[in-house]
Amino acid sequence: MTRRWALPLLIGLCLLAYLLPLSTHGLWIPDETRYAQISQDMLLSGNWVSPHFMGLRYFEKPIAGYWMIAIGQELFGQNLFGVRFASALSTALSVLLAYLIARRMWNDPRKSFVCALLYMSFTVVAGQAGYANLDPQFTFWVNLSLVALWFALDSKSTGQRLGAWAVLGLACGMGFMTKGFLAWLLPVLIALPWMLWQKRWRQLLVFGPVAIAIAIVVSLPWALAVHAQEPDYWRFFFWHEHIRRFAGDDAQHDAPWWFYLPLLVAFSLPWVGLLPSAFRQAWQTRAQPKMVFLLLWLLLPLGFFSLSNGKLPTYILPCLLPMALLLGNALADRLRLEQGRALGINGLLNLLLGVVLLIALVYLQLKKPVYDHELHSMVLVFIALIGWIIANLAQAFLPLQCWAAPALGSLLLAGVLPAALPKSVVANKTPDQFVRHHVTELSGTTHLLSNDLGAAAALAWRLKTPQVALYNTVGELKYGLSYPEGAERRLTKETVQQWVREARRTGSVGVLMRVKGQSELEELDLLPKDGTRYESGNLVIMVLPKVAS
Repeated sequence: MTRRWALPLLIGLCLLAYLLPLSTHGLWIPDETRYAQISQDMLLSGNWVSPHFMGLRYFEKPIAGYWMIAIGQELFGQNLFGVRFASALSTALSVLLAYLIARRMWNDPRKSFVCALLYMSFTVVAGQAGYANLDPQFTFWVNLSLVALWFALDSKSTGQRLGAWAVLGLACGMGFMTKGFLAWLLPVLIALPWMLWQKRWRQLLVFGPVAIAIAIVVSLPWALAVHAQEPDYWRFFFWHEHIRRFAGDDAQHDAPWWFYLPLLVAFSLPWVGLLPSAFRQAWQTRAQPKMVFLLLWLLLPLGFFSLSNGKLPTYILPCLLPMALLLGNALADRLRLEQGRALGINGLLNLLLGVVLLIALVYLQLKKPVYDHELHSMVLVFIALIGWIIANLAQAFLPLQCWAAPALGSLLLAGVLPAALPKSVVANKTPDQFVRHHVTELSGTTHLLSNDLGAAAALAWRLKTPQVALYNTVGELKYGLSYPEGAERRLTKETVQQWVREARRTGSVGVLMRVKGQSELEELDLLPKDGTRYESGNLVIMVLPKVAS
């Protein structure tokens, strides 16, 4: 692959694989509806300093990630494409970083292209590109900080070195404003041992302050502004989102220390078969500074997150760029030496996985149908799986000629599968689509009510109004509801009937309920029965008309 065509081809693949699918499926609860509504709240209220979720204080994350999603909605409209554009752009920029750092490390056009293509086609990376949350953005800023660190370490002139350290500081500042203090910790975690090993600690002392100064200049104005507007922000954010999540006995998403090891292997799909040869080659070349840098980048964040009490799969997304570089380096060398055995094994493993999934789907469809008279969705899922199978069949039998085929199968699967989900999943997990079908009826209501935060956020986002009363649900809005202005938004089984009666005296009431079990059935039973009612899966919409005073 020549220097002339590598980047245009990567950009074209990003446009096709990342942008085209953005509007093909609804917003998933709870993450996508939450981030869509918080960023929309900025556009509606004009408050770009402190995050608010459905009009209530929401201090679990800083501001920059919401800025990016809000800008997407401002540029492209308050729609699915606008909400997800920031994730797609961030992922595409990380692909570009993979290309740039590979070119800097090896100065080999084919190796640069291979590394970028592998990173782009990691199934989890391609999936996150079409998912509206903060992880793709944070991953990009961490990737940028560590790519800039390598450019700084590899630079020959003082000017280049100074510029790279400045970019590192910019990335740390923006990463901090996207997801917190981890954006500062992760580069230090890699830079410190590498500098000590290379005996270049003087460079760290001379140029490190440049990065610190830039990071402070980038983040301090907002840090002071949010403190002035919300004095309690930093107390809550620091203790709740960092200390308790990472070290508290009651940390959210508690998991064992080995939680990330099988996940890292799974996240390497569709290139899992290359892992043994990639790590063997990395070990054999461990004396090379660039190989040590990549191993530190991969293993130290993985170890840090493994020691944390609270764990989520997406925490280790910053580990995937060094993984792509290690895999791409090994793959390109196999191609140069015309050694196709590892590639053939990789194709066979992926082929086996695809065939098993296809057989399982056919079996379930025959025994207990997953798709109920949904020919369009069923055809799409079969296209995705058969595309995966054909791509990996080609690599299995023609490993040197069709080495890139799994990338195409992975991108096809990640792009098509969300649009091919059965109605039962769509109805239960993407309530904004149900609201969209009945937006005309709901837009005429003057009061809104929901018993589920994800559904409430979908309702608020579709109707462009954050004022939704929360019925017997608190969850992550516990802090915001503790303020006096949140008290009137919080309803219980004891107070909901009185609230509905009073609301209906001044206007109609729109209700969106998720009914998942007996408790929710009891909640639903307490509401009036005289309104218009619509049902889809476990979702119920009711429009209760205004009554005479």
